Parts: sequence; structure tokens; C-alpha cells
Amino acid sequence: MKIFVKIYLFIPTVLFSVLTRAQDVDSSFKTPKFFSYDSLHQRDIVDVGQSVFRKKKAPRTDTGKESQTHVSVLPAVGYSLQTGFAAILSANIAFYNGVNEGQNISTIITSFTYSQYKQYILPLLTNIWSKNGKYNFQSEWRYLKYPSFTYGLGTNTRLEDGYMIDYSYLRLHQNISRKILKNLYGGMGLDLDLYWNIKELSPDSGTKTDFENYGLYPKETAVGPSFSLLYDSRKNSIDPENGSYLNLSYRPKLKFMGSDANWQSLLLEFKGYKKFPAESDNVIALWSYNWFTFGGKPPYLLLPSTGWDSNVNTGRGFIQGRYRGSNMLYLESEYRFLITSNGLFGGVVFANAETFSGRESTLEGNASLKTFDPIQPGYGAGIRIKLNKFSRANLCVDYGWGTGGSKGVAVNLGEVF
Repeated sequence: MKIFVKIYLFIPTVLFSVLTRAQDVDSSFKTPKFFSYDSLHQRDIVDVGQSVFRKKKAPRTDTGKESQTHVSVLPAVGYSLQTGFAAILSANIAFYNGVNEGQNISTIITSFTYSQYKQYILPLLTNIWSKNGKYNFQSEWRYLKYPSFTYGLGTNTRLEDGYMIDYSYLRLHQNISRKILKNLYGGMGLDLDLYWNIKELSPDSGTKTDFENYGLYPKETAVGPSFSLLYDSRKNSIDPENGSYLNLSYRPKLKFMGSDANWQSLLLEFKGYKKFPAESDNVIALWSYNWFTFGGKPPYLLLPSTGWDSNVNTGRGFIQGRYRGSNMLYLESEYRFLITSNGLFGGVVFANAETFSGRESTLEGNASLKTFDPIQPGYGAGIRIKLNKFSRANLCVDYGWGTGGSKGVAVNLGEVF
């Protein structure tokens, strides 16, 4: 079944202004800053709303006080073949847990989506820094009731190969990291992935699918610890303008902890940011996301796949789940630039490339690795609208193209990476 263009339609009348709790400047505080330029000369949606409705207020300022919180809320409606018409409510909360110079910003990101196809999508992502910066608490909680498309294994599949599957999914990943050296953290956590009511809805009749060949079961459970080494020199993870991020994460799944099978995964992720030109607010960003599985046979739905990173952002230009395999190599670069000098509007151009190694199952049910399939590139451009100038939260709308006729819109609250 062919996937057509993915389109999100935002209704201006429901693009509610950002909720901001900002106090007057208190010169007695040495304020950590979200970004380098002066917020008094920047504009966001709230400023525009105040101007339109002629509200004469003192300039909004950021004190940097510990109690200050910036909340961005975005109601919208959307449409895609994957979801049909959908109602979406997204929220982004940014705050400091301390007032020390160089204090990292803590974030909470969540949304709720209900679609025409009776899909429920409810993620909760948190990145909380302790007051003294010694500890970092990260959570990825997600619930989905998710009729959706799958296309088989590897990158040699076609859009016409896609068919519907359905399942319910609960993902509970929790991690705590402790500072080892400046910007370097070691961490551990616990992961639970639970799938139930898994079934195929519209496979081609008379042909055994890759899902069936690999192993299709109505319920799958994966449980195990996680161990990570994290380097993060970014001060603002919502819209970084400098610094770098490197995460090495090892996640074994263990039967004695409740997992259906023993297997392991390894994630190596890098993000880097640099102003270009150096004296401007334009940024070159680089993202490398490499996901490997080994030491056993993961469930089909837990294999590395397009758009199944923590923030569901890999593979702009391709629909989620377009490619899947036992191992994934991914690289993306983006150039972010201002359109208006007051920061209200910006733009990006981006390009990415991904490849996967497929899997084939023997009669005994054991899986054997294949070599990596051909690289699939994507590219595109997008616009940025400043929702909150203090937290630097943007509404990001991108249009991407991929190989084989793939194309579509990607929408985010906060930068893609």
C-alpha cells in the first residue's frame, strides 16, 4: 500500500500563545543564560500576541531565578496517512534547578495525540539536572495504541510493500547519571518494553511477510538494566547553539528479570553544534545515531527502525518505520539560520543518510546477520517560529524528501536534535 505525502495543518486560531512566568529583573542575581543574545531585543509569539492585542506591559525579562519556569503549549490538528486526522496537544517545560553560573536547563516534554484511526500516543520525556549539576535524571515513558505501517527488513523494500499492523505498547525507561568529571557522567537505569495485542491487519494474501518469517507473537516483553556514559557540554538541550553531546548506552535484556529472551543492544550517539559564521547566531548541527543489536534475537518491533529514536526524529523525508533491521547507521547535518534579526522566524536546511542490516531466520528460528543494505538519503528544509525566547523553544515545521518517492512533513516542538 503506497504512502502518500504526510501533511500537518496548523490552525492559527488554536496556536495559543506560550504560557510564560517571567518576573522583573533582579540585579542581585548572577543569572545563568539560556542563550547569548539579549532577550529584550528578541521577539516570540507572546510578544506578537501582546502587540496585536495592544497590551502595554513592561518588557518581558528572564531573571534566571531558580523558581522561574517557562512553559510552551501547542494545540494543533494534523493529518497523515499513518494517523488520519489527529488532534494534538504538545507541551514543553524548561526551568533551572539552581542559579549557579553555567547551570544546565532542565526540560520536560510531553504530548497527547488521538487520531482518526483510534491511535493513542502519549510520550513523556524528562531531562532533569540537580541543583549543583552533580546528577542528571532522564526518563522516557511512552504509551501507544498504534495501528501503523511496516515494510519489512533492510533498505531494499518499497513503499508498496507497506501494510498495517496493530499493537499496544508501554515503554518505561529510567536512568540516573552522576558527574565524574566536568560534563562527563556515568549512569545506570532500568528499561521495560511491553507489547501486547500484536497482529497484522492487511498483509498481502498468500505471501509470508518478513514479520511472520522473523517471528510474530501476540505479546513481547523486554526487561533489563541500562549502563551509560554521557558527555554533554550543551547548556540548552532544547535549541543548542554550541557544545557537544556524546552518549554510549549498553542495554542487555535478561530472562531472569522478566524478558522473553536474552539479547543486547548498544547505542552510540553524537550531536555537535557550532556557530557559523562565528559571530552570528546561525548554527551548523551534526547528528550521528548508531544502534546495534546482538547476542540474541530481539522482537521485531524492538529492532532499530526509522523514526524510533527517543524523540521519534530520525529519517526526516521517510515515514516512521520505513526501514528496519538488526543494526542501524544514521548521520544527519543541519544548518540553522535566522530569517528575522529579532529571532521570531528562522529556517533550516538538512540532509541525512541511513542504512540497516537485515535479518533472516532459519528453520530453527535462529537469526543470522546480513551485511548492510544500500544507503538511503533524505534531505529537506524547514521554518522555525519562536514560541518562547527564554527557553528558545521553537515550532519546527520541516518538509523532507527521501528515496523511492518518500516525502512528508515533520513537526516538532523544540529542535529535531
